[in-house]
Amino acid sequence: MVRISESFEFWQSTIVLKSTGLKAHNLREMRELISTVSDNCIYHHTFQYFIKGNILEYTNDFAQWVYEALGEQELSERLSSIDPYTFSGISEIRTAIIGVIDDFLSTFPAPREAIRGEELFFNEAVTIIFPLGIRAKNLAEFLIAVKYIDPGSIYYHFYEARNRLGGIDDFSMWFEYALQMDGLAGRIRNVDPFMHDIEDIRRHIAKEVELTVKEKMEVAG
Repeated sequence: MVRISESFEFWQSTIVLKSTGLKAHNLREMRELISTVSDNCIYHHTFQYFIKGNILEYTNDFAQWVYEALGEQELSERLSSIDPYTFSGISEIRTAIIGVIDDFLSTFPAPREAIRGEELFFNEAVTIIFPLGIRAKNLAEFLIAVKYIDPGSIYYHFYEARNRLGGIDDFSMWFEYALQMDGLAGRIRNVDPFMHDIEDIRRHIAKEVELTVKEKMEVAG
């Protein structure tokens, strides 16, 4: 069981990109590079997709590039349906991505080539995590903090936490075990991370917390 503190401490996650020097001009090259690049590289292009502020049509860098550079909408949608949090490790995610690409190539063996300057560049990332020096002792303090903390903190506690906590987030864990608010915890856990960007997640959490604060004030009054 993860130890839950009485106060919630906000941490920040930020990434520093490292170029691998590898790039793909077409789908076959992308497929071959996905099969050989490091686990860190696969992690960056899948799990860390949302920390980069990307648009919502896609859920990983591979799907985004396939649509924007190659114009293959069907394949992009299939790649976007891969949820990395449902796999037990990077090797399984890698295999799933390659499987989708191979299936596509069996039907469309000669996909388009990206124009010069729009190649897919493979990167790795150094992840830096540090405390923000902000703590919330109750729900009202949490509400103020969550409205203004850096997006990297939302990412760390809502997305990255799923790898640490077996598929759930830090916020709902604190609501449930420190504040004994199972209903609020459940509503936050029901938010699909792939259907919202970080700012949407922030607004949704703030809205649910604010409603709960108001309810408690009405009961107390």
